[in-house]
Amino acid sequence: MNLEDLNSEIKLCKKCSLYKTRTNVVPGSGPSNAKIVLIGEAPGQFEDIKGEPFVGRAGALLTEILNSVGIKRNEIFITNIVKCRPPGNRDPLLEEIKVCSPYLDKQLEIIKPKLIISLGRFSMYYLMEKFNLPKESITKAHGKLFTINTLFGPLKFIPTYHPAAALYNPNLKSFIFEDFKKIPQAL
Repeated sequence: MNLEDLNSEIKLCKKCSLYKTRTNVVPGSGPSNAKIVLIGEAPGQFEDIKGEPFVGRAGALLTEILNSVGIKRNEIFITNIVKCRPPGNRDPLLEEIKVCSPYLDKQLEIIKPKLIISLGRFSMYYLMEKFNLPKESITKAHGKLFTINTLFGPLKFIPTYHPAAALYNPNLKSFIFEDFKKIPQAL
């Protein structure tokens, strides 16, 4: 299966109730051979309207952060753990993560990235559990570089705060910028 076929499958998904309230499914965007994959939590209002990840205010901040370390958005793959917008931008429910995460797993199998950056606690907790990493709070784990052995070789993982969190708490912005500065050494 390739990424295009998987995206087509994701767009038809009705495994949880989120399909009833979505405008668009947001599978992700970027090249299928990206070295870096960014994983957020769930699409927001603007992402749901456009069908693309991180296109609202948090997306503008993410682009600024990426530019600060010399990375272009079209060089990386950006997705979310949940592919449909939860009503009112609420946090994704564990059941929604459970039924949607196999799509994320397939995306990672196809892309085979060298580095994953989780944006926010839901994607961080999912990846920590998936890769048997010790579970820590995002306050303690952000910016740490983890190395994971996978079927497609070693994989680096850096958790950080979600850019939307920095919009509500400007003190977090500097932490996210510092965490992204670790990308060159991780690659």
